[in-house]
Amino acid sequence: METDLQPLPNDVAVLQQLLLQARAECAVLHSTLHATNAALDAKTAALIAEQAEIERLRERLRLYLWKRFGPSSERSSQDQLQLFNEPEILANGETEDAAHPATLDADPEAGDSDAASPESAKPRHRRGRRPLPAWMERRRVVHDLREHEKICPQDGTPLEQIGEESSEQLEFIPATVRVIQNVRPKYACPRCENGVRIAPLPPQPIPKSMASPSLLAQIAVAKYCDALPLYRQEAIWERVEVELSRTTMANWMIAVGRLVRPVINLLNDDLLAYDIVHCDETRVQVLKESGKTAQSQSFLWGRLGGPRERPILLFDYDPTRGGEVAERLLQGFEGFVQVDGYSGYNGCFANPKVVRVGCMAHVRRKFDEALKAQAGAKQAIKGRSKAHQGMAYIQKLYRIERDIRGQDPPARKAAREVLAGPILTEMKAWLDASKGDVPPTSLVGRAISYASEQWNSLLRYLDDGRLEIDNNLMENAIRPFAIGRKNWLFSDTVHGAEASANLYGLIQTARANNLEPYGYLSHLFTELPKATTVEDYERLLPTRWRPEVESRTS
Repeated sequence: METDLQPLPNDVAVLQQLLLQARAECAVLHSTLHATNAALDAKTAALIAEQAEIERLRERLRLYLWKRFGPSSERSSQDQLQLFNEPEILANGETEDAAHPATLDADPEAGDSDAASPESAKPRHRRGRRPLPAWMERRRVVHDLREHEKICPQDGTPLEQIGEESSEQLEFIPATVRVIQNVRPKYACPRCENGVRIAPLPPQPIPKSMASPSLLAQIAVAKYCDALPLYRQEAIWERVEVELSRTTMANWMIAVGRLVRPVINLLNDDLLAYDIVHCDETRVQVLKESGKTAQSQSFLWGRLGGPRERPILLFDYDPTRGGEVAERLLQGFEGFVQVDGYSGYNGCFANPKVVRVGCMAHVRRKFDEALKAQAGAKQAIKGRSKAHQGMAYIQKLYRIERDIRGQDPPARKAAREVLAGPILTEMKAWLDASKGDVPPTSLVGRAISYASEQWNSLLRYLDDGRLEIDNNLMENAIRPFAIGRKNWLFSDTVHGAEASANLYGLIQTARANNLEPYGYLSHLFTELPKATTVEDYERLLPTRWRPEVESRTS
């Protein structure tokens, strides 16, 4: 095909003018093309960002719907996880048909989980009914044959007893309420009439009050152990024609909350003297608090420490969640502090003798949320499997913890070094490689970022066999308060919140030391007013008092 080209002029000046004009036109075209490309790139970036935001919102919506309507447990569904295998298999590109499905057991949120591993997936036999406690009183009721039925129907010979069958039922007798009359005879000299002599009252937990130690213990256990608000207890007492207003009971709880302060102080000293402590905090609402509205939130700070055979659990109320509270509560402590990723604890670790230990359960929770927020298995297979891979690594670590549970600390430390160390190394490499593969604002992206930021503290549980892989001990210990908060909703005053913190700590410490809370508090409220020396108070600590020793001494 021939092209019609105009002949070029022979004049050099004209040629130069044409060339300059062509260059100018090319520059305009180039600038226009560059602006068009930039506009297209901006539109593309905006579309990508908009799509990412839409997916992020969809992800949030799916997670909300799961939390609203799905099961509350964090245990992963075996059917869901059968679509994926271990991270190393996924990394090698194997399909789900070519690999054996992985079972993620040893749920860290379940404690002694009933989830079975693949090799132990056998039918479980239900254990028989547990026998009733031997200390309970037995009332023998004999159901015998009538006299005419004790004759053999064949030959008329009287029957002889050859044994008996026995079964037990639990009978409930309503609580006994009685009035103690403290009678003090008065004496006077009939001759000189020099005054009257009368025996003093024994020391009382609340002087000039009608509340006995046993009544105070019952009210405290009902509220702080059984989550029974005072207004409900008021209605219960009305049924037995006893008028106990919630205001009166609240004042009593504040009084005994102050009474136990010396015991709390000694427990605090023992807690800080040990070199491992777990910390967590939960919200609490106080209506009448200076400088704050009734709708604002305050906090209850929990600490769990002491040796495993004598655990100590303490709560402290504070209106803020600031780092200065954590520093005050851990002042003088040296050792391991296991917490989540909350930055409020950072100031405590300026001291090189205080070591931060991370919580793998919080990492698992973030991957679990990402897993639940995924649209479905098909999308996950097409590339959204990072949550499954992260969960698989974490579940491997928890399987090891399940297998070494109950072993002594040196054995646990050695097993972790051999078994968990390589898994953690592999997981860290996977985290580093996965950061650029997912949007950082997505749930799985946040889970990967959180795990990477907390990595050094997550490794610390390898340093000592007494340490745990997570902070679930503290979270489980603080759960009774969260359950009770759903019933009583708030504290009226700061004094009430402080008293609640003291009594919650005492009751939970008693339970952790295998003491029955009512029996311990009844003994404590009886003997505490008589205590005068440090030794007297020390004998009343729930970590040292044993009722069987007390009964033998008496």
